[in-house]
Amino acid sequence: MSTLEGKVALVTGASSGIGQATALALSKAGANVVAGARRTDRLEALAKDAPGETLPLTLDVTDQRSVTDAVAATVGHFGALDIVVNNAGVMLSGMILGADTREWTRMVETNLLGSMYVVHAALPHLLRSKGAVVQISSTSGRTASPASGAYAATKFGINAFSEALRQEVTTQGVRVVVIEPGFVSTELTSHITDEAMQAAAKNMAESMRTLQSEDIAAAVLYAVTQPEHVAVNEILVRPADQTQ
Repeated sequence: MSTLEGKVALVTGASSGIGQATALALSKAGANVVAGARRTDRLEALAKDAPGETLPLTLDVTDQRSVTDAVAATVGHFGALDIVVNNAGVMLSGMILGADTREWTRMVETNLLGSMYVVHAALPHLLRSKGAVVQISSTSGRTASPASGAYAATKFGINAFSEALRQEVTTQGVRVVVIEPGFVSTELTSHITDEAMQAAAKNMAESMRTLQSEDIAAAVLYAVTQPEHVAVNEILVRPADQTQ
């Protein structure tokens, strides 16, 4: 396992949960970290807590200009880009019948298109550095279930896009990693606007020993610290108590 000394990592959705934990884990491993999110007040606190140099950046992954500006700022500040962790996302669970389709649009724009925009902007730099793209997907990217149709569609999309990307760039030295967490104790379920769905998510969380954000950050760190000839392309991480 190699260290990340001198490497530069961009983490999206870094203001809380998996993104925040991942930014801290990468910093502790020696990387220079750019923490991107919309809630910059939280990013300032993260930068103070990180042991290494951490640059907080306002980043809205649904806005292509914001994405290209963030990538340019990363390279401008640190001189390179070695690791991208696409973590920004929202989960707005609900049944298909009677759904507010504006929530579908928000999930597609954030979860799927947002990660695609980041890859598109970062890829020229990652090709130069022979870097890594880490896509935070979900068990919902493998198996859809009632009330997760639109969310699962975005995660299936991330998996499909990532596999195509892997085939395009692996021989050029860029590693593509898909990480599929099961139920993680984060604020993600608080985004749900359907009260019945939010209650169901709460009950599910209380029925098991949920994963913590640090568990997923550890999976990210494992994947990106392997020797250059080792490509960890997919990691599925469920709570031991989760059956599906």
